[in-house]
Amino acid sequence: MTKHRIFSGIQPSGVPTLGNYLGAIRHWVGLQDEYDCLYCVVDWHAITQWQSPESLLTQTREMAAALLACGVDPTRSILFHQSAVTAHLRLAWIFECVARIGWLNRMTQFKDKVGKNRDSASAGLYTYPVLMAADVLAYKATHVPVGDDQRQHLELANDIAQKFNHDYGVEFFPPIVPMVLGPAARVMSLRDGTKKMSKSDSSDQSRINLTDDADTIAAKIRRAKTDSEPLPSEPEGLENRPEARNLVGIYAALAECEPKEVLTQHGGSGFGAFKEALAELVIDKLAPIAESMRQHLADPSQIDDQLRQGAVRAAALADPIVTEAEKLVGFLR
Repeated sequence: MTKHRIFSGIQPSGVPTLGNYLGAIRHWVGLQDEYDCLYCVVDWHAITQWQSPESLLTQTREMAAALLACGVDPTRSILFHQSAVTAHLRLAWIFECVARIGWLNRMTQFKDKVGKNRDSASAGLYTYPVLMAADVLAYKATHVPVGDDQRQHLELANDIAQKFNHDYGVEFFPPIVPMVLGPAARVMSLRDGTKKMSKSDSSDQSRINLTDDADTIAAKIRRAKTDSEPLPSEPEGLENRPEARNLVGIYAALAECEPKEVLTQHGGSGFGAFKEALAELVIDKLAPIAESMRQHLADPSQIDDQLRQGAVRAAALADPIVTEAEKLVGFLR
């Protein structure tokens, strides 16, 4: 039986965090045997907001090193950087002409990012979801691991695919199925339990980076925001307690158990003891990843070679699909 094809991308906008690991990367590793997987460092998406060239290059390598360190295997998956496969942009332009402005105006993530500064935002940030649709459909990928904040973008991708198929009288692009994977799909900030943990947050204390050493991890968890009440004994007691719920969720995800089990063990205790247990668990899980990242980053040319080899394999899949789409549009090929 033919395996379903998965595409997923991650921006090189900073060192990946515990949130990236629990929400996405860990699951990517587990999908490699069951699916045909393409994992992409999306450097075109990264420049929708200005990046210094030096930072973009460094962060692209850091992200690739993190994926390799976490267990993404270039022999079982295709790992590449987006800008090396021009088929994405060729298809994105076609999709720009298929998508409707009204559809883009409904994208809530753009509104959230720009706030009142809409007129000063880049056009690339506005049309970001169209390129995302091309990223996926250039490979006719059928499944995308996704957080809840990206569901709307996948709905748009399906709308674009359906309109393309309708406009050209074909059944060319398949529907995309969003995959929300496992617990702790949305890890929150250590400083504000109502906000997602982000590698672009201005405060380094808001997140745990995959490169943090043991002392840094322990200090960040000790300083993580909590409330004055002890941990409850049941999950219902975490309602309206976002910081407590976040720390319990992180523990449960790393221990591969349910929050109820965490609270059975730690309920009734204060946060001091729980934070020490959590710090020990985080250090135990992340220390091997940090060491592997250091080894990969010590040889940047090896990372570059891995990405280039992956790009060749990705292009071999995408180019024929996009060329056929161009023929359907009426371009001379």
